[in-house]
Amino acid sequence: MAVAGGLVYFLGRGKAGLTVVTPISAPPDPYAANLPISNPAMSESTSLSGGKVTYLDGQIANQGSRTVTAISIQVLFRDYAHEVAWNETQPLQLIRTREPYVDTEPVSAAPLKPGDQRDFRLIFDGVPDSWDGAYPDLRIVHVDSK
Repeated sequence: MAVAGGLVYFLGRGKAGLTVVTPISAPPDPYAANLPISNPAMSESTSLSGGKVTYLDGQIANQGSRTVTAISIQVLFRDYAHEVAWNETQPLQLIRTREPYVDTEPVSAAPLKPGDQRDFRLIFDGVPDSWDGAYPDLRIVHVDSK
């Protein structure tokens, strides 16, 4: 099972728009303890096709000793029974600019050095109506560093 999960992760890594499903039992990356996430904020908008887009913004800090070049984060949206309604893993995107609109870039474009803190944004266009509206669970499942 771990091999299959790793294969799914590897095949989908870095491909924009591809939903990657990491098993909910997957452990966090060992370096994740050095990357606290704070100040989560959620918002929604309507896409050009009429669908709903959900945004999760926040801040991530690097409290470790390595420079981080990529982060994959698992996001678990839950329903009213607290069961997983949506499970998605995607590369963390850092906010590059906010004016005239929010523009993001991969962590590899602006590596997170020790002591750095940056704003990030995750974008979801497939959150089901069964989602309870609470903040999703976040788990850093993969970190590349140097």
